[in-house]
Amino acid sequence: MAEQSPLEAFRLVLSGTARAMAREPELEVSFTAEAPSASYKQLRVPMPSRSLPAQAVAEARGFADGFALKIRHHNQTLHERMAPSEPIARAVHDAVEQARIEALGSRAMAGVRDNLNQALEVRLRSDPLVRARAREEVPLSTAIGLLVRERLTGQAPPPIAQPGLGLVRDWIEEKAGKDLDALELAFDDQAAFAKLVSRLLEDLELTEGEQAPESDPEAGDDDQDQQQEEGQDQEDEGDESGGSSDSEVQMRAEKSEGGDEEGEQRQLDDDSPSDMDGEMGDDGEEGMMPVRPNRPLSDLPPSFDYHPYTTQFDEEIAATELCDEEELTRLRAYLDQQLVHLQGAVTKLANRLQRRLMAQQNRSWDFDQEEGLLDAARLARVVINPTHSLSYKIERDTDFRDTVVTLLIDNSGSMRGRPISIAAICADILARTLERCAVKTEILGFTTRAWKGGQSREAWLAAGRPPSPGRLNDLRHIVYKKADEPWRRARKSLGLMMREGLLKENIDGEALLWAHNRLIGRREERKILMVISDGAPVDDSTLSVNNGSYLERHLRQMIGWIENRSPVELIAIGIGHDVTRYYQRAVTIMDVEQLGGTMVEQLAALFDIETR
Repeated sequence: MAEQSPLEAFRLVLSGTARAMAREPELEVSFTAEAPSASYKQLRVPMPSRSLPAQAVAEARGFADGFALKIRHHNQTLHERMAPSEPIARAVHDAVEQARIEALGSRAMAGVRDNLNQALEVRLRSDPLVRARAREEVPLSTAIGLLVRERLTGQAPPPIAQPGLGLVRDWIEEKAGKDLDALELAFDDQAAFAKLVSRLLEDLELTEGEQAPESDPEAGDDDQDQQQEEGQDQEDEGDESGGSSDSEVQMRAEKSEGGDEEGEQRQLDDDSPSDMDGEMGDDGEEGMMPVRPNRPLSDLPPSFDYHPYTTQFDEEIAATELCDEEELTRLRAYLDQQLVHLQGAVTKLANRLQRRLMAQQNRSWDFDQEEGLLDAARLARVVINPTHSLSYKIERDTDFRDTVVTLLIDNSGSMRGRPISIAAICADILARTLERCAVKTEILGFTTRAWKGGQSREAWLAAGRPPSPGRLNDLRHIVYKKADEPWRRARKSLGLMMREGLLKENIDGEALLWAHNRLIGRREERKILMVISDGAPVDDSTLSVNNGSYLERHLRQMIGWIENRSPVELIAIGIGHDVTRYYQRAVTIMDVEQLGGTMVEQLAALFDIETR
């Protein structure tokens, strides 16, 4: 029997500890070089080097501990029901709940406490809190989360966070100190804790008297009772920890979160798109996830003027210009290798779509006509009997219109790992399929050039921070495949989505307008735009100096304008994110594995509608 490597032995320890902590016997831990994540019974944590340095080991343990604690002590349905709709309030609500979950583990197990502290240090290194020089630059979610952690565990915030936290500590303590003190009384009861958090948010004036919905006793009480019972029955699981609730991972899961606004109506001005609003979720950088807005429609002002601070640093760029040929080849090979099993399933669905499209495009003829094309099949009867007249045929017009399809793919940081891989391979297969059916396909991606503001923000700071600067980051719009470009020539370009560091923040409204304008310039009679996204628009730099729903309101304007005034047919697929609240024609999937089938089904439905 081969000797077990130290890395594999460490993974087995993490898995065993995570199973014990989460009380989930089938839970497994694996290492990843991508963003840590958790799905069902699989936890993926950062891979340490083979020498297992202490800091990397503690970081992996911290991720695993946090994941396991969340599985055991967190009721996601209840969390959604109690969440506020205000964007900043929602971010605070999420951060405080995370502090509660980690406090349950820290107070019961000294080893877990040390691991979580190490993970917190890692998260804070990339948090705006540590770079803040003025109160308005401090993210309240991070600051309040640290103060709640201090109350629940008795641990002072890490030294790296002290300067930034000091900018807002007195203000928070003055307005909500009593609320913070009260949280410890209910930290092992998620429902009661969430109600106290609602009061804290009101006292901080982050919500306007908004009351969190009461729990539905039939829907959630049984689960909550079980969680409370488990929260009081913690075991001594020692130092061997397994997983951490690093905010990048937690917020990635929370991108599926959002309120339940229904029946929102789009209202259009004479010349401007509708003024609407949205939901919350998260997106992020290493260790830090930004806020996703979700304001009720009634809170919006009657008019909304969206604008970028500057477009000087924006770029529209071909994928081939962002990396060299050799790297593109390597990235494409990695993409193919990673998703071999998925490719077969999606290809079958795509072939089914091809058969349906080809059936719609089949030629049909009217025979025995007096004029038209000579019917060669009937020449034999003329040869046999010259008295027969020549027979002609006329091709019937088909209902299938000349069509172009654009796939606009969210290239935000939260799509890292499996979501972006599956999106890339599905786009690849669909482009190949539609090309065989004479339907041209364009594949586009959108992100930003920098995290939390790039040169645009630097220009704004140099100008003395003028108020209401508008969009404050540098756009990066990527062309993976042009509509007129053959699939074989663009195939490698899709591998770029696998490149580390490419995926950053997402400003959806301008990306949607960009993709739409490219379609409008096309000569095809029918134009279809399919958007694939896993969250609402988010850019920390922009949201920190504008209204919290600034980007989302612009997205809703663009959607309303396209759906009501443009010939482009718009459809959206949300990955763990409810896009039906934005788009009239949309579908939400909770498992990224469903993406390929959903893309095929939605396109097939559009073409079926066309032929009815």
